[in-house]
Amino acid sequence: MKSVSALIKPASSLCNLRCRYCFYCDVAAHRETESFGVMTPQVAHAIADRLIDAAEEGGSVLFSFQGGEPTLAGVDFFRDFTAYAEKKNGGKCKLSYAIQTNGMALDEEFCTLLSQYRFLVGLSLDGDEVTHNYNRVDAAGRGTHKQVMQAVRLLRMHGVDFNILSVVTETMAKHPQAVFQFYKKNGMDFLQFIPCLRPLDESGRGAVPDSPHAHAPYTLRPRTYSEFLIRTFRLWTAELLAGRQLSIRLFDNIIGMYLGMPPEQCGVYGKCQNQIVIEGDGSVYPCDFYVLDEFVCGNVLTDSVETLLGGAGAQKFLAMDPPRHARCATCKFLPMCGGSCKRYRDFFSEEPDFCPYEHFLASVQDDIARLVHFFRARR
Repeated sequence: MKSVSALIKPASSLCNLRCRYCFYCDVAAHRETESFGVMTPQVAHAIADRLIDAAEEGGSVLFSFQGGEPTLAGVDFFRDFTAYAEKKNGGKCKLSYAIQTNGMALDEEFCTLLSQYRFLVGLSLDGDEVTHNYNRVDAAGRGTHKQVMQAVRLLRMHGVDFNILSVVTETMAKHPQAVFQFYKKNGMDFLQFIPCLRPLDESGRGAVPDSPHAHAPYTLRPRTYSEFLIRTFRLWTAELLAGRQLSIRLFDNIIGMYLGMPPEQCGVYGKCQNQIVIEGDGSVYPCDFYVLDEFVCGNVLTDSVETLLGGAGAQKFLAMDPPRHARCATCKFLPMCGGSCKRYRDFFSEEPDFCPYEHFLASVQDDIARLVHFFRARR
């Protein structure tokens, strides 16, 4: 394989926060084993062995760490992992590292290591202090915005590249201008917005249609989400046309598709491909949204990458095709989304006569046309 990548959970579902909307806490609760604890060196080294062995000479390997909260594995875990991977690789291919973190455990020592190995850091931050602190709280129920902003300062001090991942809740979606201005004011130019997920039903395949979560203040509604996308897209368009470079991942993918490029963001095109998601015990799953017992593909301690990608769990996941929105049959934007990521289909189909993504794309066609012309003119 020319390129190989894996999403690794070195601390399983363990976390030092208690975010009210946490999707992985819900996923873990649907497994026989909720947490596999901190990954052992044996499993960590097996991951490096498997991925580097699977990569071609001159190819690339990406190790991405998520959770739970991956930094709970400790800085020594990452020091050992990177040292082992670099030695194992011996210059065979290009190694890259990434980590998604809430920032609570980042300190000088951690940031020095992240800088040394050029980690790309995804930092979880939900906008301004009031919006962020409403949902992203610690075990004592205290807001964590100040700690995240301290992590931003440390990352910048150490020259570590980072982007921001924000969960779009109902609260955030009602204030797109304030959210956008907060990121602009703080020089945060690489953003990713993901809609807040509903909890899984008992089968672990679809979302619970009616639950305490469904009526919580943070639970995102389709129409609110659509309006958030529309208003944020127009703010983003204005910034780009004014000459400011600002990346919003979903929007980057949309414009790229209109320019004839394939999307890079998983789920944008509505078609799944197997990922390698590795839990703390080395067990492998095909998707971060479905780290469930029925989709286990094998284990890095015993199976090659080729076996893991083609295993029964992987094939079962690919064959699972939840119903799309009824509007998909006649939607002119279907080629742009393929009916959406299967994990979000319940949310997109919540209203029989309204699709938030269709409404969003239909509303920003003039803006898209301006941006397509803008980028073509710059080629």
